[in-house]
Order: sequence, then structure tokens, then C-alpha cells
Amino acid sequence: MSRGGDFFASTLKKVLHWAQGQSFWMTTAGSGCCADELFATFGARYDLERFGCLAALDPKQADLLVVSGLVSIKAAPHLRTLYDSMVNPRYVIALGACACSGGAFCGAANYSVVCGVDQIVPVDVYVAGCPPRPEAIMNGLIKLQEKISGIAAQI
Repeated sequence: MSRGGDFFASTLKKVLHWAQGQSFWMTTAGSGCCADELFATFGARYDLERFGCLAALDPKQADLLVVSGLVSIKAAPHLRTLYDSMVNPRYVIALGACACSGGAFCGAANYSVVCGVDQIVPVDVYVAGCPPRPEAIMNGLIKLQEKISGIAAQI
């Protein structure tokens, strides 16, 4: 096997990972105040689209799932179905204390809340806060881009 073919394949993989890391089609499963902060991040002041993150209406076109706010046990199977219908490779950002760990609603006193969305879908980046500021949301997206470019650097 020639070395030229290996070089071309690895360079192509790096370019594809770079392109995927710089252009996200996002779908969201949001509730409560975290979803409000996420939508504020798309506004004119913060403009999340400059980082290459666009909202997709159909989850079959999306490669980024942003879970913001509280996830109930009844909604968990629907969230998993949403995740499974996304294209590969797919990434997940957990936004806010409720999505990351269940927040103040998780514990023995409440039986209807999932204590962390990572019990349903694999999470790539956690963004803390209650609710997280738009700057923290943008930082979480940058961390995800760095994680993807780190994967590309290993190839």
C-alpha cells in the first residue's frame, strides 16, 4: 500500500472533522429558564450563529442536541428517540443545573425527575449555571469545537 493514499485519507478526515466542528445544525429539547437563555444567545447581542451553530427544524438533519432545563422521567424515552433520529456523528450539550444533575429537583423527595441527562444520552459538554449565562453557553460550544478538533488532531 502506498503512503500517498494514507496521507490523503488522513488529511481528508482532518478536513471533515474541522468542517463538522465549525458548522453545527442544532436541535433542542428545552424547558424553563435555561431554554430562554439559549434562545437569547441566538439573538443579536450574542449571535451564536457566528460560531457556526444554526437551528435545524428537523432532528434528522441535526448533529447537535442541546438539552436545557428539567427532564422528567416521562420525557426521557422521547429524548432518547430524538437523539437516535439525529445524524452521525452527533453531539450533546447539557445546559444548566437541571440537565446536568437534576438541580434542586432531584433527590429522594422527587420521583419524577431524571437526575442528569447523561443517564439517557451520552453528554459531550456540560454547561453549569442556573440558568447559565449566554457567555457560558458560547463557551460550551467553543469547548465542543475544541473537543472535535482534538479528535481531528489525533487522526
